Amino acid sequence: MLEAINISKEFPGVKALNGVNIKFFPAKVNAILGENGAGKSTLLKILTGVYHQYDGEIRLNGKPIRFKNIKEAHDAGIAIIHQELNLIPQLSIAENLFLGREILTPFGFLATSIMHHKTQQLLKKLQLNVSPNTLVQTLKIGEQQLIEIAKALLTNAQIILMDEPTSALTDKEIDNLHRIIHELKNEGKTIVYISHKMDELFKIVDNYTVLRDGSTIDAGEMSSVNEQDLIRKMVGRDVQISPKETFNFADKTILKVKNLTLKHHSIQNKNQLQSISFELKKGEILGVFGLMGAGRTELLEVIFGIHASKSCFEIEIEGKIRKIGTPKDAIQNGLAFVTEDRKSEGLVLGMSIAENISLTVLPEFGILNATNDTIAAQDYIKQLSIKTPSEKQSCINLSGGNQQKVVLAKWLATQPKILLLDEPTRGIDINAKNEIYQLIKKLAENGLSIMLVSSEIPEILALSDRILVMSEGKIKGEFLAADANEDKLLKAAI
Repeated sequence: MLEAINISKEFPGVKALNGVNIKFFPAKVNAILGENGAGKSTLLKILTGVYHQYDGEIRLNGKPIRFKNIKEAHDAGIAIIHQELNLIPQLSIAENLFLGREILTPFGFLATSIMHHKTQQLLKKLQLNVSPNTLVQTLKIGEQQLIEIAKALLTNAQIILMDEPTSALTDKEIDNLHRIIHELKNEGKTIVYISHKMDELFKIVDNYTVLRDGSTIDAGEMSSVNEQDLIRKMVGRDVQISPKETFNFADKTILKVKNLTLKHHSIQNKNQLQSISFELKKGEILGVFGLMGAGRTELLEVIFGIHASKSCFEIEIEGKIRKIGTPKDAIQNGLAFVTEDRKSEGLVLGMSIAENISLTVLPEFGILNATNDTIAAQDYIKQLSIKTPSEKQSCINLSGGNQQKVVLAKWLATQPKILLLDEPTRGIDINAKNEIYQLIKKLAENGLSIMLVSSEIPEILALSDRILVMSEGKIKGEFLAADANEDKLLKAAI
């Protein structure tokens, strides 16, 4: 159905693709596999007309084609579900879905009721229980990801490219997406799929192609390989993610939260978080698990002073009662917060690594010291193994895993006592994930106290000393990680 022949693409100082050859077959799920920075997203942008300056040839149904823009690719029957959300936050769900493809009445007015009805049908299919009039900016990342999926499903595209479509979804939502993918296969559509989640790849993928450093390494049927084979092809060596070997049960309490409550952002007389109390020990990794909507992200945000006008709670840090009404208060009291969405909330993508790392430690008064920023950035690049030509590299040109390391460096520069991590490995490959795991464990061993929110149970079990399980804005279970398993956590979450 679609074929890339000897595709090469260069950016200043970087050869993103080097003679890539790949075929995508109809009624199949065709996976593109590789580490962050292997060239997967660059290839998708060529296939969808985002990049039109490249070497090589694209063939659609056997005919050479070169898209000049996104609209030409769309008109040719190619749709994409973006890893980086491509929504307008201030518009409603229905307005986002029909932007640029509005349905009009015979008199030229917007057929609002028809678009509303079609949106409602799609939301029902995706099992997202919200109104079509809901503003996108009020949705969580996982819900916004489902709207991206709905945009692609709304078209009659014959080729659907999915770039990390499940990175922000819960297990239930992933199962639902897989059901939809099977329906699309049965309709004869061509699915191009990118994911770092090995378990789901073996569930739904028919054919695979591995890219490494911008080159095609291998291709074949998914049934002919196992997980270690694929990892070895992607990374060039074996990668083992080791579970936590020892558990921290320190006596010293670093953080104590009492009776934390958060009012609902849109529903009057309803709370998003209700009467939450817990403690965090020095050097402990406290995992926080729950399904989407359980309130995990909101919990971290409240502790960090983001919802001060709608929340109330008592907080003690190192035995002293503190008042945290703003993120600035939180930072001054030794808290750091790595947010779920690194691209819009964690980084200024157009700025360099050094500039991003220095953001949290800018002097309140005085003159910026570029030399000190450079020295600090070089130190963190070495400590965290950030892959980059220099500290002057723009963060937009880094892979997902290296961007996440820059976010971590930015907060470690504040020398925090407590590190709040919200989905720290979302959308990064298995090798980068393993590096982040080792870093988190090392930070805890050195005495940093960590709260870790993750929707991936294996991640929670691999890193945590103790685990809190949330559901409907409340803590519904607490487990020592050594005694926990997937079944226990899911039962508490449900």
